[in-house]
Amino acid sequence: MRRLVVTEFLSLDGVVEAPGGERTHPHSGWTFPFASEDLQATKLQEVREAGSLLLGRRTYEQFAEAWPPREGEFADRMNGLRKAVVTSRPGALAWNAERLDSAASGSVRSAIAALKEADGDDDGAILVAGSPTLVRALIVWGLVDELRLLVYPVLLGGGQRIFPDDRTKWTFELAGLDRFDSGAVLHVYRLAGS
Repeated sequence: MRRLVVTEFLSLDGVVEAPGGERTHPHSGWTFPFASEDLQATKLQEVREAGSLLLGRRTYEQFAEAWPPREGEFADRMNGLRKAVVTSRPGALAWNAERLDSAASGSVRSAIAALKEADGDDDGAILVAGSPTLVRALIVWGLVDELRLLVYPVLLGGGQRIFPDDRTKWTFELAGLDRFDSGAVLHVYRLAGS
């Protein structure tokens, strides 16, 4: 079974919105002051090890606009990875992406579970970046094997978050902790028993 890994940039107050310059938040680009070579090397290793991306529609649209014109190993990997997109909007998808076929599976949840079960060329993890609405659902559905939370030392005073507010308890085990030169800290958690 392929592992589903959620990777997020997170402020101290739990905000994931607009880390990279998106125009949806007054503090857009809040990760930029904390860039460092060691952090960039870790993110590069993460995409090297990924087998594919699973994205929500809005994150897909932002990424599909941002990544194709960029150059370098990270951009090449992002552009080359296969992508499954959770969307109900009609029309063809570009950027090496295909629509997650929830009709054949009966639901988005079933389609993602089938994606985890599928054999294929991409033996690496299914990486979910951004996509807060999708991530909340994945957590509620119990489909997340690992959370990689890159916490930045900044409070944003509100914005989109990934954690559900349904009062369900999920237990994760700390699997890794890395502090970067910029002050950001990567917390890696695995679902207990997975």
